[in-house]
Amino acid sequence: MKTIKQITFIGVFAALYSALTIFLAPISYSNIQVRVAEALTVLPYLTPLAIPALFIGVLLANLFGGFGPWDIFGGSFLTLIAAILTYLLRKTRKPWLAPLPPVLINAFGVSAYLQFMIQGFEPGLKTYFFFVSTIGLGELIACYVLGYPLLRYLMKSEVISKYFHQN
Repeated sequence: MKTIKQITFIGVFAALYSALTIFLAPISYSNIQVRVAEALTVLPYLTPLAIPALFIGVLLANLFGGFGPWDIFGGSFLTLIAAILTYLLRKTRKPWLAPLPPVLINAFGVSAYLQFMIQGFEPGLKTYFFFVSTIGLGELIACYVLGYPLLRYLMKSEVISKYFHQN
């Protein structure tokens, strides 16, 4: 059973993810996007509590995105997979790997359902790989340029580090 402190952490980070995404909507929702909130996807490297926080945050943010159930549920599920993989990577003790799962999972996964939503069952590798490249680039910016420095900072901060290691 989760403690009040753990539930609060999950709620705060879910709200932070969704608020950042919604507030920065012009660059958060489209096939060419940089979702600044994706910087938070490195947090599972520090604590498993970030896994449900990210899942809920993406679910809430995607309610406002305009891509409907595919994005609401598909995007949330892909984030859940990426968050679990990021958490598992902590065993490698190579923090530079932490942003990799969200970059790859979202670049290839989100592109798959966007391709289907736009072209249906028509073959379209050209469109698919366009989405892979644009979503992948946005994820690289959010996860490595913003998220990785955030992770390094959190790992060096004694107060924050103690908090994360308690959970």
